[in-house]
Amino acid sequence: MITNTELEYKGDQYPSAVLEVKQEADSIFFSTGNNVILKVTVLRDSLLRFRYTTKGYFSNDFSYAIDKTQSHGYNFLELTEGTDVYQIKTNKVVCMIRKADLRVAIFDLNGNIILEDESGFHWEENYHFGGNIVKMSKISHEGESYYGMGDKASHSNLKGKRVENWAMDQYAFHKDQEPLYKVVPFYIGLHNKKAYGIFFDNTFRTCFDFAHERRNITSFWAEGGEMNYYFIYGPDMADVVTTYTHLTGKPEMPPMWTLGYHQCKWSYYPESKVKEITSKFRELRIPCDGIYLDIDYMEGFRCFTWNKEYFPDPKRMVAELAEDGFKTVVIIDPGIKIDPNYWVYKEALEKDYFCKRADGPYMKGKVWPGECNFPDYTNPEVREWWAGLFKELIADIGVKGVWNDMNEPAVMEVPGKTFPMDVRHDYDGNPCSHRKAHNIYGTQMARATYEGVKRFAYPKRPFIITRSAYSGAQRYTSSWTGDNVASWEHLWIANIQMQRMSISGMGFTGSDIGGFAEQPSGELYARWIQLGVFHPFCRTHSSGDHGEQEPWSFDAEVIDITRKFVELRYKLLPYLYTMFWDYVNDGVPMLKPLVYFDQEDIQTHYRTDEFLFGNQILVCPILEPNAQGRRMYLPRGNWYNYWTNEWICGGKELWVSTAYHEIPIFIKEGAIIPNYPIQQYVGEKKFEEISLEVYYKEGKEKSTLYEDAQDGYDYNKGRYSHSTFSFRGKEKEVAILQHKEGKFVTDYNKYRVRFYGLPFEIGKVQIDNEEVNLKDVLVGKNELLVDKDFTELHIAAKGLKK
Repeated sequence: MITNTELEYKGDQYPSAVLEVKQEADSIFFSTGNNVILKVTVLRDSLLRFRYTTKGYFSNDFSYAIDKTQSHGYNFLELTEGTDVYQIKTNKVVCMIRKADLRVAIFDLNGNIILEDESGFHWEENYHFGGNIVKMSKISHEGESYYGMGDKASHSNLKGKRVENWAMDQYAFHKDQEPLYKVVPFYIGLHNKKAYGIFFDNTFRTCFDFAHERRNITSFWAEGGEMNYYFIYGPDMADVVTTYTHLTGKPEMPPMWTLGYHQCKWSYYPESKVKEITSKFRELRIPCDGIYLDIDYMEGFRCFTWNKEYFPDPKRMVAELAEDGFKTVVIIDPGIKIDPNYWVYKEALEKDYFCKRADGPYMKGKVWPGECNFPDYTNPEVREWWAGLFKELIADIGVKGVWNDMNEPAVMEVPGKTFPMDVRHDYDGNPCSHRKAHNIYGTQMARATYEGVKRFAYPKRPFIITRSAYSGAQRYTSSWTGDNVASWEHLWIANIQMQRMSISGMGFTGSDIGGFAEQPSGELYARWIQLGVFHPFCRTHSSGDHGEQEPWSFDAEVIDITRKFVELRYKLLPYLYTMFWDYVNDGVPMLKPLVYFDQEDIQTHYRTDEFLFGNQILVCPILEPNAQGRRMYLPRGNWYNYWTNEWICGGKELWVSTAYHEIPIFIKEGAIIPNYPIQQYVGEKKFEEISLEVYYKEGKEKSTLYEDAQDGYDYNKGRYSHSTFSFRGKEKEVAILQHKEGKFVTDYNKYRVRFYGLPFEIGKVQIDNEEVNLKDVLVGKNELLVDKDFTELHIAAKGLKK
């Protein structure tokens, strides 16, 4: 573990003066007198890669994080030489490289500083392991703020914090604890209303210091590997996040049922208990789509087996659950029990697929089955074998999703809770020790699982969830934040973790609603449900050793609150599905912290609680017990209180009164929010109509609705429906223009259009420039029932003459 700080050390070495510069297409090489080479690659006008070596040549360029399907290209690249610096200019930035020591400074085209080296690149020889401890220090400007870094359990603004990246099983972690389960070495800097990003693509243990040790210095360093980072210029935070998400990749569309509510516990068994849980959801009319089986469904915790005493006929059970709308998700861990009679173990042993220690023996560690060996998922041949293991679970039995746990990798009864550092990995033909492979082990397991589930679920879409992840894991898997605690502090942590994960490229994430460890009160569970339904992945999960944690484990009021908010989620499924489309296609985060929404408003820079769910719904959870309301910040713009429909001008802090069965929710004026009818599970009903909730605005606003078959891959062939609604509001008239793309035909053929805040009584309706009889379309005050395929819907006040 790194014990040195970022203060100057006698052992630190620095680049000497530049002796040679050469350009090869989009890359420029700066070579110094002491064998340091800096390679600057211009991937886009606003995306630059900085790669350093201290040995006079570069090792093989390989990364698990970078999405190789993404195309790059710049519009302008010019290299010029000055007296003291070399200058690289693109259409977005100017990069200065100092001749004396390779220090870098990056400016916008107006000459404003964006990012500049303090000491810049330096290193320390790692005589213990070989290679270097690589370091980078930057100047932290007055008022600069920092965001991102994945699911850190600390304040959303990381200024003054130091964080560590080392995937670790952290049962019952606490606020500010480092490190946690995931490694996302990407941060967003913001100063002078301009945003930039840094992605340090290094899988060794890394640390980031955001002006914690030295007030005006931000630094990052790694125990080994290269100093290899990407610089992303905004100036909008939205541009930084989307560029990073394109760089590390995006998932495919998930099946819509995965966006429903899921129920999990360690553990639901035997079959009668599973059926009891699922039946109770239907009896209480609380919508639910996913039911999870933890490690007790297996025979002696052996992966890819079933305990025949608990589950005598899993195929029948899974089919019966499916008939009732429940999709079964099962857990699979990396530890393979050492048992010569266990077929998975025998296959891996025969094929030599287990991780080995440096001196040759297989890595052995204790997890749930007892002594285990562990597959090397960094070997493509092992990943292919692992994928094939899912045939029975997915194709034969009918399981719909797989949940990868313990894949940091977690090992019991050893000091570091993981593999020894001398374990060897293939690393896709780049052999290395566990020091390098540790942080991506979980991602490569999830990748192999994804490839298997996708193969055997086809033509349906796969669903994978992982606990451990490195940047880029979002291409294969969703995730959750690990073993949290039933506490109010953890409710606060979960809220921040979801926002942080969303702007760190990993949008499809949730927390264990109610807390995994310990027992929540009914009030805490209710408040967590109220927040959790606004997270992309929505699942209650608990350790079970403290009691029950289903919605009916609490009083009738909690049951009613759970039903009310889960129903709200199911009504908002088309809105959430559209959010996911924007994420998949454009890299737009599904949850947006206030600073993302309005970075120019300094009041947003330290807000932690409020966030945007999609583009137009503002959510502010209740995070304290016995609350009758709370103070919150309503960002700039005008908003409607979701519960009262009261119109409020934003850009201010205000007190919002709220009942136990509500939390503050606001809708952006001008928004058109699509709603489905309530259903107990996705696909239960065919709809004859869906509603469009229209919030009046004097002005213009755009909203979108994406739909497809909710599963399968026809959407890749153009069989989707994507509607863009353009709202135009005046004092006495409103127009809604709809532009449709795609070939998918929905089951429903009507929109129920509900207007909120309308300042006039509807007296005239035109559809596609033809006036229609009010009696034919007006079905309530400010409510119309119209054909879904209109191009223009126009309403006007009574007595208004054209």
